[in-house]
Amino acid sequence: MIVFIGYLASAFLAFSLITVNAVKFRWLNIFGCVSFIVYGILITAFPVIIANVTLLGINIYQLVKMYRYQETFSLLPIHQDVELMQKFLSFYKTDIQQYFPEFDVTVQENSIRFFVLRDMKVANLFVAHIVEDGIALVDLNYTIPQLRDFKIGTYIFTKEKEYLLQRGIRKIVYEKVHNKNHQKFLEITGFKKEINHHNTSFVYDVA
Repeated sequence: MIVFIGYLASAFLAFSLITVNAVKFRWLNIFGCVSFIVYGILITAFPVIIANVTLLGINIYQLVKMYRYQETFSLLPIHQDVELMQKFLSFYKTDIQQYFPEFDVTVQENSIRFFVLRDMKVANLFVAHIVEDGIALVDLNYTIPQLRDFKIGTYIFTKEKEYLLQRGIRKIVYEKVHNKNHQKFLEITGFKKEINHHNTSFVYDVA
């Protein structure tokens, strides 16, 4: 049992080193530190206890700072083929394929395209085309790996709700979801699963 706790602590720290999200990194470190503290107490290893109590305090301090920090989000509409969009798509091409393998950069009729800036950093690219009854079919909604903490989804679908309504959008629909992590994101963000004729889609009511 004691050895298992040591292995568990090591696993938490190892996983923290491969995550690209800063908040997840801190939480995994906290779990690792707590596990190592318990392990150190069980084997009476005071250097292990002292080191991890210190690291635990640092991680908690940094995590509190992250949660208290008020980020600035803004929406940047794309009205034509811009070089920034092309560079963004090229840079994240491999990862985009994991989530939107059918995405076509060709501009469709009555489309809506914008970047989401997070503290002036390009964090997300959203592309959709509007069909009948104010339904926006999502072609791409890609957030860079480092910033996948659901804040951008909340910003688009809640804080910028009025912008979507002004564009005539009443519903946002994903006709296909190719990634389980993306499906989890949609469910947490408030999308509802709908099954019609064996086809599964995810729908969000804007209006």
